[in-house]
Order: sequence, then structure tokens, then C-alpha cells
Amino acid sequence: MNQSEIILVYDKNCPFCDNYSQLVRIRQDVGQLVLIDARIDHPLVNDIKAIGLDLNQGMVVKISNQYYHGADALNVLALLSSRSGIFNKLNYWCFKSKTLSTVLYPVLRCGRNLVLKLLGKTQIT
Repeated sequence: MNQSEIILVYDKNCPFCDNYSQLVRIRQDVGQLVLIDARIDHPLVNDIKAIGLDLNQGMVVKISNQYYHGADALNVLALLSSRSGIFNKLNYWCFKSKTLSTVLYPVLRCGRNLVLKLLGKTQIT
């Protein structure tokens, strides 16, 4: 695979999402991870909303012209991860399976929504 940008659009106000985005490492031979806060006015955030992906329902990974949302985003990041360090190894083993990602993601999203509510944060608009 050629070196390219892998863009992660996530909720920086969510402590879980923010920590995840800071800890996940992509293999160098795959590309460079670019982080974008879903709450800022950014052309890619606007594109994501325009194609109907709800950023309150999941983060988005964009590779070339392909968008991955929610569980699919975690799955693709796990498959592209470096597997260096405990976090990335755990991330790989938890989310390398599309089925397991699909099962676990709603639980993570529920936790995110609860934490945002407890912190007094609003949903992404």
C-alpha cells in the first residue's frame, strides 16, 4: 500500500474519543494519521454530514475516497495499526474482527453519550 493520509474525524470533547485518537498508531508503511475535531467548521466535517453520516453515532475514517463510520472505522484503524505498545495491541485484538467491532461499538457509543451528558457537553451539531 502506498503512503497516504488516513483521516480520523472524531469528537475532541469526548474524553474516550480524544484519548483513543491520541493513542492509536498507524503503521508507517500504510500512511500518516491526520486528526480532525468533528466540532470544528472543516470542509471534511461538512462533507461527512452532507453524505448522511452522523458524527454523534460514530467517528469517521477517510482513506482516499472511502469513508468508514462507527464500528467500521474502529475495525479499519485496528487493521492498519502498528501493534506497538499495549494500547495498540489491545486495540488490534478487540477490533480486528468486523463482527466483534459491530458488537462492541454500541457499548462504547453509549459510554460516550453518558460521559458527555455527565460533563454537560452537547451533541455534535
